[in-house]
Amino acid sequence: MPEKEVVILRIGHRPERDQRVTTHVGLTGRALGARGMYLAASDKGVVQSIVDVTARWGGEFFCSDNVKWRSCIKDWKAAGGVVVHLTMYGLNLPDIIEEIRPQAKILIIVGAEKVPGEIYGLADYNVAVTGQPHSEISSLALFLDHLFSASELKNEFYGAQIRIIPSKAGKRTEEL
Repeated sequence: MPEKEVVILRIGHRPERDQRVTTHVGLTGRALGARGMYLAASDKGVVQSIVDVTARWGGEFFCSDNVKWRSCIKDWKAAGGVVVHLTMYGLNLPDIIEEIRPQAKILIIVGAEKVPGEIYGLADYNVAVTGQPHSEISSLALFLDHLFSASELKNEFYGAQIRIIPSKAGKRTEEL
């Protein structure tokens, strides 16, 4: 079975106040199995932070800013991919994940403040990770964990310059 291509589309990013959250969306995606993130705003600081982490901690993860979200969605679907919009107004994650999991090419839309209503119609799946307000970072983490059936928790990141050595107490790292 070919490897899954999972990419994040971050929309609604406000450079003056969302750098940390958007960076964490990208880092969460990277750590939990996504291949990259499109940012529908211009923020070179977010891009550079994610590029720096990827260079030091390994693996392949791209981050592109200034992406036009409508074109991104249209192009993704034209290439045979499906679009998953994470929202508290969608179908409950446990009820729909079995339908999504077999898909080979998944674009995950992660919004910030308010997403345009048009997104709900463009998405193939509107998925709720609970029906309560909470963080887009936690929604992405839970979605990816369910999508990959927890296998992403054991990912190895080739090309790393550093790695953590698991320990019961304390912080142990190894320079590679």
